[in-house]
Amino acid sequence: MFFIHTFSFTESSVLLAMALDRYVAICHPLRYATILTPTLITKIGIVALLRSAFAMIPLLARLAFFPFCHSHVLSHSYCLHQDMIRLACADTKFNVIYGLVLITLLWGMDSLGIFVSYVFILHSVLKISSQEGRFKALNTCASHICAVLILYVPMIGLSIVHRFAKHSSPLIHIFMAHIYLLVPPVLNPVIYSVKTKKIRQGILHLLFPLRISSSVM
Repeated sequence: MFFIHTFSFTESSVLLAMALDRYVAICHPLRYATILTPTLITKIGIVALLRSAFAMIPLLARLAFFPFCHSHVLSHSYCLHQDMIRLACADTKFNVIYGLVLITLLWGMDSLGIFVSYVFILHSVLKISSQEGRFKALNTCASHICAVLILYVPMIGLSIVHRFAKHSSPLIHIFMAHIYLLVPPVLNPVIYSVKTKKIRQGILHLLFPLRISSSVM
């Protein structure tokens, strides 16, 4: 549970860092190398990981001492905090409130930062006179926008199912939980690979070797 939630929060922070990267690349292209230095990028990565890990400690510290006197059967194939406190035979008010505050602060701040970054990006893109230049600038953000959607949409869907569809079919809970856990890491490499020409050509060569070879000849 610690690693699932920690990496989930860290992924959200990484998406915020990538939004800032796109902002600097589009709004301040000449200063890109001086602003986003390797040292700064390393510090951002460390802060994102430590922030997510330390935020989970209070929840784990209380959960470790909860009695589970009823069912020990989880709704999913892995441990989620929402699922664990539902099975606890104790006062879970702190965990519920702290969990909501944690999601609001971490995911809320990250999503707000991403939104503000894209407001500035769109403002700069609209200043570009040529339509081709606008399209080229926005095209550099396409992969990042897709990565944001495939993280936040399943996360929001899973939270809605846990809070407003508690008595729905267990298959719905299992299905949403697996989408939340598996879809982002599976689709992220695909999203960023299809935009790389050499990788795209390699995939096409594997799928259609004869057609690619004949076209080359």
